[in-house]
Amino acid sequence: MDQPDLTVKLPGLTLKNPVLTASGTLGYGREYARFFDPSLLGAVMVKGLTLKPRPGNPPPRLVETPSGMLNSIGFENVGLSAFLETRLPWLVEHQVTVGVNILGDTVDEYAALAEGLARADGVSLIEVNVSCPNVAQGGMFFGADPEATAAVTRAVVQAAKQPVMVKLPPLVSDIAVIAQAAVEAGAGAISLINTLPGLAIDLQTRKPVLANTIGGLSGPAIKPVALRLVWLAARAVKVPVIGGGGIITAGDALEFLLAGASAVQVGTASFVNPTAALDILRGIESFFIENRLARLSDWVGQLNL
Repeated sequence: MDQPDLTVKLPGLTLKNPVLTASGTLGYGREYARFFDPSLLGAVMVKGLTLKPRPGNPPPRLVETPSGMLNSIGFENVGLSAFLETRLPWLVEHQVTVGVNILGDTVDEYAALAEGLARADGVSLIEVNVSCPNVAQGGMFFGADPEATAAVTRAVVQAAKQPVMVKLPPLVSDIAVIAQAAVEAGAGAISLINTLPGLAIDLQTRKPVLANTIGGLSGPAIKPVALRLVWLAARAVKVPVIGGGGIITAGDALEFLLAGASAVQVGTASFVNPTAALDILRGIESFFIENRLARLSDWVGQLNL
């Protein structure tokens, strides 16, 4: 059988295949170039980007847990200007499809980031991270409230020239309502899930292992939670859903696609196996050939209930 058609169509963008990296797990792409060619993936989602550089939280800020890890990086990043000047050119030169995850403390900060990226050549997709505290509204996460989610989405869509997808947090009262709010405000796609909050304790010191006390749980432990939320979101909206959370193998990715995801994001797996994203892509290709599936749509959303 011929090679299957694994392209993914988003509003305003066609990805060559359904495997993306999760923001924050592949750096700015270049860090993993000695292991594989990042241009082979559907897209590389770079580290979460803020207007100004952020140093992140003090160490220790990573700890392994059963079937996963906790991280408390604190959105360390180089800031918008340095990204455009020192990180993006390499990605463009190496023909990487670039997605940028953006985050801010106010709606205006999100809009300013979108405006800055709109002037840049080489950014194909903006991912809006709404798992951030809305400083102007007392610190409640944007993504916990449909009105706040809609407000930040609307501002980014109006300022951006690239397609916009919104990355939803897992701990909300109704993921369908939040997803619908983002889509009604103009989001062309939804991605989920972000990490789950967790705590690790050192019995010898009787202190939290992480300097920041709380961290975000990722890895295989959260996969069943992520699968359920992706399935619910895909049933609630008519735009593409990009799923992630505990994807380690091609089989994991195929489950997310079957549940309704149009594409997947690979994150924590890359810490264990630097070539995980590419291995998962090759595994999906092999599965489609072995099962005589001609195109991605023959599998996406075909869960038997």
